[in-house]
Amino acid sequence: MSSRYIISVRDHFAPYIVGASLISLGLFSMLFTLIAFLLQEPIIGFIITGVFGALIGGLLIRLGKASPDPSRSDGLTGILVLWLALPIFGAIPYAVSGGMSPLNALFESMSGFTATGATVITDFTSIPSSLFLWRSLSQWLGGIGIIVIFIAVFPQLAIAGRQLFFAESPGPTEERLTPRLRTTAYAVLIIYVSLTVLCAIAYLLGGMSLFEAINHALTTVAAGGFSPSSASFQQASPALTWIAITFMILAGTNFALQYRALIGRPRDIWRDTEFRAYLIIILAAGTALTVILIGKYAPLEALRHGIFQAVSILTTTGYASTDFAAWPLPARMVLMVLMFIGGTAGSAAGGIKIVRWLIIARHTVREVKLSLHPRAILPVRLGGRIIPEEVMRSVMAFTTLFVGLFAASTIVLVFFGADLVTSVSAAIATVGNIGPGLGLVGPLAHYADLHPVSRILLIFNMYAGRLEVVTVFVVFTSRWWLSPLFRK
Repeated sequence: MSSRYIISVRDHFAPYIVGASLISLGLFSMLFTLIAFLLQEPIIGFIITGVFGALIGGLLIRLGKASPDPSRSDGLTGILVLWLALPIFGAIPYAVSGGMSPLNALFESMSGFTATGATVITDFTSIPSSLFLWRSLSQWLGGIGIIVIFIAVFPQLAIAGRQLFFAESPGPTEERLTPRLRTTAYAVLIIYVSLTVLCAIAYLLGGMSLFEAINHALTTVAAGGFSPSSASFQQASPALTWIAITFMILAGTNFALQYRALIGRPRDIWRDTEFRAYLIIILAAGTALTVILIGKYAPLEALRHGIFQAVSILTTTGYASTDFAAWPLPARMVLMVLMFIGGTAGSAAGGIKIVRWLIIARHTVREVKLSLHPRAILPVRLGGRIIPEEVMRSVMAFTTLFVGLFAASTIVLVFFGADLVTSVSAAIATVGNIGPGLGLVGPLAHYADLHPVSRILLIFNMYAGRLEVVTVFVVFTSRWWLSPLFRK
């Protein structure tokens, strides 16, 4: 590339939003310094994060500019760099206080901020309580999207947030709850915080300790799946598992629909095609798993485990009520199918998303009809609305890149020594931000034994999956590098 194209960040919005995020992370780490001090646990990792986050964040804010209307490339750059910077700085406590290698610390941190839930922790008893809470908070922030929080809190980002919200929001189309974007983000944040508080209270009433309830509430509503226990929900009472099922379903439900229900439009939920499909998939998969598992468990226990794992995998939360990696092959196949589906658009869930599969299915039906009637005009409709051609193209592009990244990752994992079951499940569990897979990365296992190259690849998978894949691959286009942000 010509030398006249160089990175020039001064007076751009991207360094401003990254700097503000790092300063906020630094403030959180100072709070955790106090928590660790009160618990008589190591504090140096949080101090380092706080100091460096504040210093580098302040420098970036001085270099950047709170532009009222940044370019699309500027907004995307902010998202891409932000979601690298936060896990990198967030990895410091894992390395310093948790004794992890730099690679494993980055893996754990990326898994947290992307709300994936894959772990490299081999001994949960050696991890300080403050670090578990840090881990859970990272998932909570990642689940809703740090950008939504910033749009809701900082007025100067209200206009600029449009570009950021577009890149950050999960799903093929923008879902506007209210006319003003800042009010939209604020409404989503209120729902998210309210669900978290209600979930924590429910867990407390169900018998969890305060520490367990807070950690699990943060990661349940985030559809993240981290737990301060290596057993996840395997030792939880039936009441707690049903509480988790309820809040996982809510975490995987479009926040726009939940907002409409709160403002007096509950019928919108039942009219939503994607939500109806979401419930049908949960019931169908839960029923199938229950039938398969009745020979392995008592009927009520089979029902509980079947529904729990169907919801956990579909919403990409990744909790485990039992070792599903040891289930019969038909049950594991059902879970693998759910891994490729994902939750609803506009929720905390990851994966391809149900709405995309609905669009693909209806687009396929239209193409079959057009092969019989080439001159017919057959628009693709969903929920009574015509789906624009550009949305269908974006859905096809996303799905192609998602499946392509999954396939390439599987091949690389096999090449570096993992068996096929482990490779396939680890690839989809990280690209889809699910967490645990099958084989060597099952719910009772971890990712620490995979080859270092494999772990680096899976870090990229989690990063790409959280940013809806297409956003990341834009970096590999020439037009991206010729944008104003990268010129003199």
